[in-house]
Amino acid sequence: MRNTFLRSLALGAVLGIGTAYAQTTKFTVNGAQVKAQVNQHMYGVFFEDINMGADGGIYAELIKNRSFEFYKPLMGWKKEGDKIAEGDILVLNRTNHEANPRFLRVKTQNASKGNIGLTNEGFRGMGIKKDLKYDFSVMYRQTTPGLSLRLELLDGKDNIIGTATLKPEKSGEDWHKQGVSFVSSATELKGKFRIWFEGSGSIDLDMISLFPTDTWKNRPGGMRADMVQLLADMKPGFIRFPGGCIVEGHDLETRYQWKKTVGPIEDRQLIVNRWNTEFAHRLTPDYYQTFGLGFFEYFQLAEDIGAEAMPILNCGMACQFNTSELVPMEDMEQYVQDALDLIEFANGPVSSKWGKVRSDMGHPAPFNLKMLGVGNENWGPQYVERLKLFQTAIKAKYPNIKLIYSSGTDPNGAKFDYLNGELRKLNVDIIDEHYYRSPEWFLENAARYDSYDRNGPKVFAGEYAAQSDRIASTKNENNWKTALAEASFLTGLERNADVVRLASYAPLFAHVDGWQWTPDMIWVDNLHAYGTPNYQIQKLYSLNKGTDVISLTENGKAVSGQDGMYASATLDKNKNELIIKISNYSDKAKDVEFAIEGLKKLASKGTNTFIASENLDKENTIENPKNVVPMEQSIKASGKKVKASLAPYSFNVLKFKTN
Repeated sequence: MRNTFLRSLALGAVLGIGTAYAQTTKFTVNGAQVKAQVNQHMYGVFFEDINMGADGGIYAELIKNRSFEFYKPLMGWKKEGDKIAEGDILVLNRTNHEANPRFLRVKTQNASKGNIGLTNEGFRGMGIKKDLKYDFSVMYRQTTPGLSLRLELLDGKDNIIGTATLKPEKSGEDWHKQGVSFVSSATELKGKFRIWFEGSGSIDLDMISLFPTDTWKNRPGGMRADMVQLLADMKPGFIRFPGGCIVEGHDLETRYQWKKTVGPIEDRQLIVNRWNTEFAHRLTPDYYQTFGLGFFEYFQLAEDIGAEAMPILNCGMACQFNTSELVPMEDMEQYVQDALDLIEFANGPVSSKWGKVRSDMGHPAPFNLKMLGVGNENWGPQYVERLKLFQTAIKAKYPNIKLIYSSGTDPNGAKFDYLNGELRKLNVDIIDEHYYRSPEWFLENAARYDSYDRNGPKVFAGEYAAQSDRIASTKNENNWKTALAEASFLTGLERNADVVRLASYAPLFAHVDGWQWTPDMIWVDNLHAYGTPNYQIQKLYSLNKGTDVISLTENGKAVSGQDGMYASATLDKNKNELIIKISNYSDKAKDVEFAIEGLKKLASKGTNTFIASENLDKENTIENPKNVVPMEQSIKASGKKVKASLAPYSFNVLKFKTN
């Protein structure tokens, strides 16, 4: 009977009909009391190459270890054939070529198909689509012609589903690049790719590459369109990149160095991914960063989807959870110069050194960078003394660039208190706060920013996600409970938009067969991608942010958990809309009434875009990606009053025209 009763309440909520069983909660919304302007770039996305987010994820390259630079040079490759002799396939090292020293040498004598070959396993297999064209390319060197390459796409049972032949055209001592395209005859989730060497001769190979042609904007060597589309659909205000702990590195040798990620692909220096062996429960020894997705591509992606670029740079400190390795203060010049050079790369004229690098990559116009982060989750006095160097140098040359600094790993405690105090003494532009906490923490802290200094540094909620189990647990779930807790918390961020200027969930992507960390906002396999309930909440906020925060109160107080409800209100002066966001984090339907003041006119009909589920464990999956998605219903206003019934465990976005 209880479930039947709750379902009847939920039905009433969907239809906007009050029930006779609940007392109406009354709120006052005053459009004349503008509390803050909403930063139009407030809700963004955080990208880090974790969980196979870049290689094996959004970067559409299908070949793993394409340049043989992994710790084990043939990792991902398998020698094939019935006539392979010792020395027929060798890995050689060009000691004078630091960025990409290794290459493969293959020798054959009257070889035919089946004699000598290599098979690449891809990133947990290769996602292959029927009737799609694939572009193969390779860098090669041969003294005399004589060999040809027979290329084969394979399904999970080694059946051939696509084939082509490439006969290298040039010979001599120089390296050349050549490619060929072919079409797949079948769809396969975990395909493979094989090369048979036919004929007689010797050939050197490097940068063996295979890309689908349906990349984002059909760019050769580009990104997976379905993953980018999920980002574009959010209309994010910014993209923070490249992380995350990737910025710091396990040690300084494995830190992210942006200058090694720009220029020709073959000259970008691969390094091990710091998530490779971070967690004993999710060891990923084949996880590297090829930097095919580098800083140029990040800037380009941000531009493509109308987002601001937010690069984060190393501050001379490795991850303090790992090695705590430091650059001596007297040796910090290179790190500071890297920051100055990055701004020149993004904004400098073509006549400048780094502006020319950008132009040579195909983007003469500046990227118009406006903000830059220094350090990720660093803490302590060592961080403060280093960030002062960046602050002085960058502000002297680029005073309009907004600088973002870390408040550490936690939203409270001694480390946070120290950094928050020091950063406020320095009057920095933006403080980056992180919180990976339980859903209950998010509910309890919905009023966190109500008492923050309105005149001090602004806040960037740079990494947050409700943890259904605990931090770094393999049992964390992207369920409706966590998403609704985040939705409730975000009403407090929006209510305090004069303090909190930026916000992003983290991490962004995770591969179902290659993850290290949960929860994550978007999950993928080799062929599919879907947004979690948490994604749906972030999207609702990003698409419905409004321009001005206005007063919404119950009995004169902000709505931050009373009777399980959390709310904020904004006006969108560009669209002439009133937007009310309200969570009902309880197991009972709630009848509510909003008295609208301070607006000349309110349309008699509006909409309620809502997500509701009595099952807090409900999730989206590859098989059922729309278990938890928004629905929309009409809602009515009577004069200047809006009545609605909020379903149990629901998040609601009510919108009315105001002219």
